[in-house]
Parts: sequence; structure tokens; C-alpha cells
Amino acid sequence: MILHLFKGIIFVILIGLGVVGNIFVLVNYMGLFRSTRKSILLILIHLAFTNMITLLRKLMPLIISSFGFRDLIDDTACKMVLYFGRVARGLSICTTSLLTVVQAITISPRASRWRRLQLSSAWHLLPLLVFLWILNSLISMNLAFYSKNISSLNTSQFTSGYNYCYLQPQTWIIRWIFIVLMVLRDAVFQGVMAGASGYMVFLLHKHHQHVLYLQTSKLLCSTPPEVKAAKSVLLLMLCFLFFYWTDCFMTLYVTFTLETHFLEVSALELVDLGYAILSPFVLIHRDGHLGEYCRAQ
Repeated sequence: MILHLFKGIIFVILIGLGVVGNIFVLVNYMGLFRSTRKSILLILIHLAFTNMITLLRKLMPLIISSFGFRDLIDDTACKMVLYFGRVARGLSICTTSLLTVVQAITISPRASRWRRLQLSSAWHLLPLLVFLWILNSLISMNLAFYSKNISSLNTSQFTSGYNYCYLQPQTWIIRWIFIVLMVLRDAVFQGVMAGASGYMVFLLHKHHQHVLYLQTSKLLCSTPPEVKAAKSVLLLMLCFLFFYWTDCFMTLYVTFTLETHFLEVSALELVDLGYAILSPFVLIHRDGHLGEYCRAQ
């Protein structure tokens, strides 16, 4: 009981910091978006909003379960918590991938084919964001039907636990359909993210070589704001990949370990929330570069 109480306090503090950081990013970029109407700001606003869903869906159930009030979470609450948690996780992947693509197009040479894909207005992104919401909502649909509260299930029915909510047994067809859809989504969007990031690294390397040439020629050269913004996006992307793959490996370890310990499960839950907690502070740290780029346009 003491360990669960201590875990609840630590998680509430960390999640609280993440919520405050995301609110700061959300308010700051919404103010900047009103004056610049830049696509990258709309994506960052959406990312901060997605992070807040991820954190809040964990915060309230965590407080309730950690302090011994699990009976307050019924079947409907379990369905909402697990469903929106899965949707937010998918949106995090999709939004980060979209961010890298938009930034790669932005820093492309004006004569390149990629530059032709640049949107004339940030509002053109709205249909794409709506599509991402629909896509991830459909992929997570099974949780809306098969999640239950602990108190409403027999011990023999437990398949996978979330401290207060469990998934009912599903037919192998339904289970594999949704697993394949999630894996396919993650693979596609991470592949796009990798391609866009590799292209940005190539362009940044060319810019670095150009800067070295100018310095050799004793010509003054300052780093363009879009290059600084690209480095910020790459840092955010690396942050996402670190937490994503750490979560994957730790999930596999916990799944195939015969005995799972309290610390291992707690570490897995923390890693699952790591990107949503840390990403706003990465943006705040690099805010000058992104803000400088948006104001320069």
C-alpha cells in the first residue's frame, strides 16, 4: 500500500509537470499561430493537445487506484480511459510523423519537387488531422467493446491488466485484425518519419558544408531560422523514437517474464508517458528557434 501511495505521488507530480508544460506550449503556439498562420504551429498545437489527452487519461485513474478508490471507476470509465489512451498514442505517432514531413518540405530547395507539396495555408491541414482522428478511432474501436472494470469480471476472465481495467477475451480474428492494423499504422508512419528525417539530415549536412565554404572564404554567414527549426524537429523526433522503442522492448520483457515486479510495471508505465511529459520541455527549450522561424516567414 505504501509503495502504491508513493508511486501515485511521483506519477501525479510528473504528470502534473507534463500537463503544465503542454498547456504552456498550447497557449504560446496558439498566440503565435494567430499572427503567422504557419502549418508547423498548427501541428505543434495538435501535438500538445494529444499529449494532454495522454496524460489526463492516466492522471485521474492513477490517483483513484493509487489511493484505494478503485470502486469509483466503472465499466464506462474503463472504456473511455483505455479507448482515448489508445487513440492518443496513435495520434502521437501520426502527428510527430506529420511534423517531420512538413518541416522537411519547408527546408527543401525552392526548385525541388518536394517544395511543390508545401501547403499554401495551414487550414489545408485540417482535413488531414480529421482523417488521423478517424483512423486512430477506428483502430482502437475494440477497446470500446471489450474493456471492463476489475469488479465486474471473474478472475478466470482476466487477460491483460491496467490496475483497474481489463480486456475481455476476444476471438483470434478480432485480436489479430486490430494488432495488424496497429503494427501497420506504426510501421507506415515511422517509415515516413524516417524518410523525412533522413532527408532533413541530408539537407542540414549540405548546409553545414556550405557554411564551412563561406567561412573558408571569410564570408559572414548566419544560420537561417528554418535550419534551426529543422534541428528542433529532429530533436523532438529522436525523443519520440527513444520512448517508443524503449516502451516496445520493456513491454515485450514484461509480457514474457513469468513474474512481473512492481518496479518493472511502474517503469513501463512511466516510459509510456515519457514522450508526453518531456516533449513540451523540448519545445520550450528550442522555442526560440521555432518562434524565430515562424516570425521570419
